[in-house]
Amino acid sequence: MTITRRGLLAGSMGALALGVSACGGVNKSSNSDATKGGDSGSLSTMGFGKPDDVGQARIDAFKSAYPKVQLNINEGDFDPQQFLSAVATGNVPDLVYLNRELVGSYASQGAIQPLDDKMASAGIKNSGYREAAIKEVTVDGKVYGIPEFYSTRNILVNGKALQEVGLTLPDLSTSDWDKLHASTVKLYKANGGRIARIGFDPKLPEFLPLWAKANGADLVNPDGSPNLEDPKVIEALTYALSLINEQGGWSKFKAFRDTWDLFGSGNQFVKNQAGAFPWEGWLVNVLVQASPKVDLQSLPFTDRQGNPISFQSGSAWCLPKGAKNPAAAVNWMKTMTSTETWLKAGAARQATVEKNKSKFTGLWTANPEADQQIKAKYVKPGQTGFDKAIENYYASTEYAFAVVGSKAGSEIKTAWQDAVNRALSGQQKPDVAMKQAQAEASKAFSAAK
Repeated sequence: MTITRRGLLAGSMGALALGVSACGGVNKSSNSDATKGGDSGSLSTMGFGKPDDVGQARIDAFKSAYPKVQLNINEGDFDPQQFLSAVATGNVPDLVYLNRELVGSYASQGAIQPLDDKMASAGIKNSGYREAAIKEVTVDGKVYGIPEFYSTRNILVNGKALQEVGLTLPDLSTSDWDKLHASTVKLYKANGGRIARIGFDPKLPEFLPLWAKANGADLVNPDGSPNLEDPKVIEALTYALSLINEQGGWSKFKAFRDTWDLFGSGNQFVKNQAGAFPWEGWLVNVLVQASPKVDLQSLPFTDRQGNPISFQSGSAWCLPKGAKNPAAAVNWMKTMTSTETWLKAGAARQATVEKNKSKFTGLWTANPEADQQIKAKYVKPGQTGFDKAIENYYASTEYAFAVVGSKAGSEIKTAWQDAVNRALSGQQKPDVAMKQAQAEASKAFSAAK
């Protein structure tokens, strides 16, 4: 038996949601469910998908701790329109599970509630979670979400391709952009005008925050306002775009990348279709199952001074406005992200690993204590490329940054991603695209204020 593709993503990084069982509506709570202790009544959710081994173990932990709470869980992924409609009509779930980068926008709209007082009553402390994750869900000094998984980025490398062209890992360091550009060209391969191998994929538009940070800039200022036309941001985009233009241009580049069998035994490393790229840690879990004999190598992403950096993201549990059973909702948040529960999830994943005769690659949560204990108990040291990659991802959890939480977080992200896509397609030069993005994002930020 193998872990499902969806389970691989959810179990390793939490970008996808976890669930229990299908139910007809969003909310089946009633006012009588709002018990003071939160240990009875019904509890409804939005934003879950189907559970994997890690998700089910944590769900079982909540059921064991609160057997009198009736769970009504919707299996669908988070749907913004459905959620806002539920808030508008007052038929809201007791919990919503969404990407942390969306928290600020929903907080500014009054769609979710601050949790500080409820966290204090439940004994939930900010210090129990990674600082970068808490910053993502903090708006105007108030916490609006409880972080769950913690997905970081490092550079994964096809050792076979590297050896084929006579390069070494330091040649792919992001500290020296000129050398990386030359190495990208050397790794790139085309046959008859068709791309046969991407040398280095900068992973645009998604990873612009990482390239900007490497060049000394953030996309969002400490006060939550956009910083998209910063010359350092524009320079970073221009450089990352130049790597793609050296490899056939965006149209051919993307078309070839879309052919990769990302989850399969014929993936981009097995078929020698990729040289290197920055990616989230969950891909290590995919590769160790799909192609355990591939020559996987890795190195940290660094800024231009050689300091390791990483961009983190993940989901959070939030309390919608008008939730009928907030006490039970907070108990769920606490239970699902506690060290004790994460250890049960780790044990469940280890059982799956042993059954599949595979390797434990880590869970990478927003709970640092849980991560340390899970790593010590289940991650076995070794000398393979997979072992080194796992080590690099664990290390990156200690220095990863987050895009600052903003009341216009969702709108700012849409603005810069649209700008990058315009630059990729050749509709606009990077400077023009980012200046337009700044204007759009600033308007949204002012409206949110």
